[in-house]
Amino acid sequence: MKKIAILATNGFEESELKSPKEAMEAEGFQVDIVSPESGSIKGWSNGNWSNSYEVTKTLNKAKAGDYHALVLPGGVINPDLLRINEDALVFVRDFFKMKKPVAAICHGPQVLISADVVKGRTLTSYKSIKDDLINAGATWKDQAVVVDDGFVTSRNPGDLPAFNSKLIEEIKEGKHAEQHA
Repeated sequence: MKKIAILATNGFEESELKSPKEAMEAEGFQVDIVSPESGSIKGWSNGNWSNSYEVTKTLNKAKAGDYHALVLPGGVINPDLLRINEDALVFVRDFFKMKKPVAAICHGPQVLISADVVKGRTLTSYKSIKDDLINAGATWKDQAVVVDDGFVTSRNPGDLPAFNSKLIEEIKEGKHAEQHA
């Protein structure tokens, strides 16, 4: 069975965690919510705090080697907190080193900038972080979904159907030999 980690903390965009999680579970994948916090984390929806989601595994107990892929939901608060968490950055880098699929949506790629894994990669994101990604060495495209050697990115919640479809396709393909580290 494929095991997938969704790395998130308080302030994630609810649809960007809930929709991929449900799509992957419908494929029979085991999906863990990995977070620096234990207990539960609270989502953000339509400019307000929303539902809480149970954390499956705390970040200090999670290892990239235990998972087949990583998903980074967006939201403004969530990536801002994760990108200054060294354990989160190491966790993210390890997926790239192991050439496993990584998917990020909306503001999620901010974590990837801080993990220093976007240079030379082609991706998309929420438009407000386009310049940050370009300055970090990425090629940015305004498309619903961009795939670059097992690395899947999308712009916003409106792109979730395309994002989920490509994410599942990449997880089924598995490791990518030519993925940049």
